[in-house]
Amino acid sequence: MNNHYDAIVIGGGHNGLVAAAYLAKAGKKTLVLEKRYLVGGASVTEEVFPGFKFTVFSYVVSLFRPEIIRDLNLPAHGLTILPLESTLTPTYDGRDHLYRDGDHYQTLRNIARFSPRDADAYDEYARYMYFMAKAVRYILGIIPPDPTTLSPKDMMGLLDMARHFLALSQDQLYVLAKLMTMSAADFVEQWFESEPLKATLSASGIIGTFLGPRSPGTAYVLLHHYMGEIDGAYRAWGFHKGGTGGLAQALARAAEAQGVEIRCNAGVSRILIKNGRASGVVLDNGDEIAAPMVLSSLDPKQTFLNLVEPGNLPDDLVGAVRRFQTLGSSGKVNLALDRAPELACRPGVGRHLAGAISMSPDLDYIERAYDDAKYGDFSREPYVDIIIPSMIDPDMAPPGKHVMSCFVQYAPYKLADGEWTDARREAFGDAVVNVLERAFPDIKDIILHRQVLTPVDVERMTGITEGNIFHGELNLSQLFFMRPAAGYAKYRTPIKGYYQCGSGTHPGGGIMGAPGRLGALEALKDAG
Repeated sequence: MNNHYDAIVIGGGHNGLVAAAYLAKAGKKTLVLEKRYLVGGASVTEEVFPGFKFTVFSYVVSLFRPEIIRDLNLPAHGLTILPLESTLTPTYDGRDHLYRDGDHYQTLRNIARFSPRDADAYDEYARYMYFMAKAVRYILGIIPPDPTTLSPKDMMGLLDMARHFLALSQDQLYVLAKLMTMSAADFVEQWFESEPLKATLSASGIIGTFLGPRSPGTAYVLLHHYMGEIDGAYRAWGFHKGGTGGLAQALARAAEAQGVEIRCNAGVSRILIKNGRASGVVLDNGDEIAAPMVLSSLDPKQTFLNLVEPGNLPDDLVGAVRRFQTLGSSGKVNLALDRAPELACRPGVGRHLAGAISMSPDLDYIERAYDDAKYGDFSREPYVDIIIPSMIDPDMAPPGKHVMSCFVQYAPYKLADGEWTDARREAFGDAVVNVLERAFPDIKDIILHRQVLTPVDVERMTGITEGNIFHGELNLSQLFFMRPAAGYAKYRTPIKGYYQCGSGTHPGGGIMGAPGRLGALEALKDAG
C-alpha cells in the first residue's frame, strides 16, 4: 500500500467533491481520485478552441442545494451564479417569438399575444408549481425510507413523509398526483392552449430522458427541473461565472480547505475487498491505496459492475443494476462565433440574448424529434436549448467573439443502423445548425469552430455509462427507494465500507450535490 486514508472518493465530479468536503469536515483524511486531468466530471469548463471557453457537457445551474452552499461556505471559495433572466421561443418559421423574462406583466402581455386565456392561467399555474416544488423539495434532503421493511426507522420516515404531504391542500394533492403520473404535455395542456408556451414548458420534462413530451412520467421530470432555486427563488436558472467548471473549482477549493487531497489523472480500476469489506482501491496504473471507507460517485453500472470483481455482490443486485436504464439521449453542440448572432424575430444585440433560447415551436415538433430517436436515429429537426454564455460572462470568449452552447434532444446512444461514425456525428451537427438557422439566419456565416458531442463521446470522455447525464433515467420505476435498485437506495452497498454518492442514487441527476451530501452523511453515521 502506497498511502493510507480514512476515506477515498472515486470521481471528482460535483457530487464526489461535495461528499469529500463533508467527510473531511467531519475529520476524515479524504482522497479524491479523478481519471481526467481536471475535476468536475460532466460539470467542466474547457478551452476547446484557443480563446473560446465552453461548458462542454452541462451548461446551467439551478438545482444545486442551498444547504450545501451554506455548509461549505461556497461563496467564500468563488461560487458566483449569474441569473438567466429570460426564455425566448421562436416560432417554427423564426419570424415571431414568445418572450418571458423578469418583467412579470410584460411576460403576461407577451403570452396574451398568442392566447389571452393562457395569460389569465399563467399565474395560477405558476402558483401551483411553486407549491408542488416546495412540497417535493422536502424529499431532496431525506434518506428514502423503504416501505417494504418493518424497520422502525423506515416506518417513522414514511410517517413523517405522509404528514408532510398531507399538509397540502386537497387541490394541491390532486395536482401532485397528476405530476407523478402524467406526461408533461398532457399536464401542461390542462392549463394552456398556445403552442409555443405549451412546448417550451413541456420541454423541461424531456431534458436528459429517452422519453417524448407525451410519454407518461415526464411531468415529474418537469417538476424535477422546476425545483431549482437561486437565492430562494424557485424556477430560477443561472450560469456560473466561468461556466459550470467554475462551480467545480469552487467545490474543489472548499474541499481542499477542509483538508481533502485531490489527485487527477488517477483512474480507479477496482475496489479492494478484504473479508467482505472495502479496504481501498487499485488505480489504473496498478498502484494500491488503502482506506476503510470508499465512496463511488460514478454511475451505478460503473460502481457495481466495473469496479467490483464478480462474486462479491448478490445476484439480485447485479441483475437489477444490469436492468437499470441508462439510455443516453442527449447531444451537445458548442459553437465558437465570430460575432454576436442576431435573431430574425428580434434583430439586434440585447439582453434577450443573455437568457435561454428554446427551439420548441410546438408540441408536435418535439414529439416528432422523439419519433426519430425511438426508431434509432438522431432527430433530423431536434429540440435545442440554447444559451450564449459570453453574453452573460464576457470572459468566455475573446473580445467581440462569442460562444454558443446547444443542448440537443435527441441523439440516441445506440443507432438502429450501425455505430456513431465521424460522418454521422457531423450530420447530427449539421441538423442542429440547420435548426438554428431558422432563428438565426446568419449563423452559418459566423461559425468559426464547432464541437459536436454524442452520448458515445460523453461516455468516452467522462466515463458515464451511455453518456446519460443523469446517470440513469428519471422515470418512476427508478426514483426514490428504487434508485438505483430496490433495497439499495440508502447509499450503502452489500460490501461494508463501500458507498454510493452519485446521480444514480436518490434524488437523481442534475447539478444538485444532494447525492454527494447524503451519501457522505450515511457513511459518517456508520463510522460513528
